[in-house]
Amino acid sequence: MAKKHNDGYLSAKESRRISKENRKITNALEKKRKRKNVPESEYLTEMHDPNNAVEFDNLHTYFFTDTGVVKSVDGVTFSVPIGKTVGVVGESGCGKSVTSLSLMQLLQRPQGQVVEGEIRLNLGSKAYDVTKAPDSVMQHLRGNYISMIFQEPMTALNPVFRIGDQVDEVIALHDGEGKSKEDIKARTIQLLEMVGIANSEGVYKMFPHELSGGMRQRVMIAMALACKPDLLLADEPTTALDVTIQAQVMRMINDLKREFNTSMILITHDLGIVAESCDQVAIMYAGEIVEYGSLEDIFDHTAHPYTKGLFNSIPSLDKDTERLQPIQGLMPDPANLPEGCKFHPRCPYAVEACAQQHPGMTELTPGHLCRCLRCGDPILSQEGVHHE
Repeated sequence: MAKKHNDGYLSAKESRRISKENRKITNALEKKRKRKNVPESEYLTEMHDPNNAVEFDNLHTYFFTDTGVVKSVDGVTFSVPIGKTVGVVGESGCGKSVTSLSLMQLLQRPQGQVVEGEIRLNLGSKAYDVTKAPDSVMQHLRGNYISMIFQEPMTALNPVFRIGDQVDEVIALHDGEGKSKEDIKARTIQLLEMVGIANSEGVYKMFPHELSGGMRQRVMIAMALACKPDLLLADEPTTALDVTIQAQVMRMINDLKREFNTSMILITHDLGIVAESCDQVAIMYAGEIVEYGSLEDIFDHTAHPYTKGLFNSIPSLDKDTERLQPIQGLMPDPANLPEGCKFHPRCPYAVEACAQQHPGMTELTPGHLCRCLRCGDPILSQEGVHHE
């Protein structure tokens, strides 16, 4: 670990040393990734369960910076069953978006790198470990098999191109073989109508800045579903939208998901949206999953102190509470994570062992997993939570 002055800053000499070491690591990883004519056998794998659309297995995604190694994702393991929606929930900075970008292989390289673990993607007749797949293969997988609705449509859409041109490009790139420009335009118009845009011909000719936030998000959904992907990643799809538009957008995503039998990873911090849309829930903290289970497991049999804290910090109409109970403290620095349980500095139930021993996952009931040394402790079971 890098040494810092008493004021918390690295010396210029120390920063240069760290930067040099990290460049060696990233250069080696990039050299391996940019190889051409990589044999399929290097990234061909087998699903542990063929009923899963994707399996994250001990995923570690780090960012190599001039001040140290930022462990954004530090051992994430969970799976998404075919046709189901898994919600990934946690505070900002816990690694939710980096997990999805690792699957899409859209990390900010060369700094961002998957350094360990597998992401097994089910392609039906075979499966690929996308962490080892070359860029040429990933270009084929993105759009055709996996697609993403990004967090902020105004930055995801190109401001200098018309909406129609941008959706056309997606179709032409991934599903344009044998199609004329007129065929592609007709498909774009159809997609815009499918996501609830009434004036589809007019919107086709507009620029992103001419649309409202809700309309831009609908365009992003149309682009994501253009090639009917098997797996959809929705990263905070209702950010910056008012409550009414949020409900409309989520209803539309859920309807389209059912229509195409698409599996989905829904990344959010809104437990209300999770309750309406998800089958399984993964609670994430400081780069790792701390609780995973069915919607009923997480909402009705909450086990981890962090999950309890998330629920208790939400206003409730059913419970007469004078003041909310926020989780004390802040998320740890991913470049300087605490020893033992990562949540112990903020945990009201922490004991001495929590600061020394990093907990593994404990299966409380079939499919309900919790990362806590005190999981199953009567005091945690007795402490209730309130929900919206």
